Amino acid sequence: MKINYQDLQKKINIKFKNLNLLIQSLTHKSFDAKKNNEKMEFLGDRVLGLVIAKKLLEIYPEEKEGILDKKFASLVNKKTCLEVAKKINLEKFILTFNPNNKKIKIEDKIISDSCEALIGAIHLDKGLKIAEHVILNLWKNQIKKSVVTQIDAKTKLQELALKNFKKLPTYKLISNTGPRHKPSFKVGVKLPDTKYFFGLGKSKKDAEQNAAIECLKSVR
Repeated sequence: MKINYQDLQKKINIKFKNLNLLIQSLTHKSFDAKKNNEKMEFLGDRVLGLVIAKKLLEIYPEEKEGILDKKFASLVNKKTCLEVAKKINLEKFILTFNPNNKKIKIEDKIISDSCEALIGAIHLDKGLKIAEHVILNLWKNQIKKSVVTQIDAKTKLQELALKNFKKLPTYKLISNTGPRHKPSFKVGVKLPDTKYFFGLGKSKKDAEQNAAIECLKSVR
């Protein structure tokens, strides 16, 4: 099966000087044990992290390090790399072991790893400035969505409580209902000067996050 690398270069809007770097970045070790994309993935992971960290500092100059760290983690994890890779149909260009030369489903991890390796190849071929431009273009939707997530709600509420009251929020499990395979939790949370605010979730942790969100809506 012949791979049209020209099509991929159009998608990311660059032309490689050394096409072999692009090909190697998309070659899984199952296809070539020696000349594969493992080291490029290592490099690409670092380049991606540098670019995203720099961008977050530009967007959120006043944000605390803990919140920035959570935003950073959500933008560079394997799930987000997979989303970006799917957007450009990267799986169509990856070389993996395929003895019968048939259309096969490539594992998500291989696709997300190849996305990082591609970044590494761009850096090697074009330098950091071009790599940064490509990353920010491919990640622009994910960066826009890097608002405070539910994961941050308990942290935000804790910071608020310590700042205003020198005490932690009080969480209370109200109920745990439903069958074992599909439980439903209800949790309440309060600050020293507030009533309880309630949240529901499929786990106690989720319910606590949702309760924290409701509390933050009221006290901000």
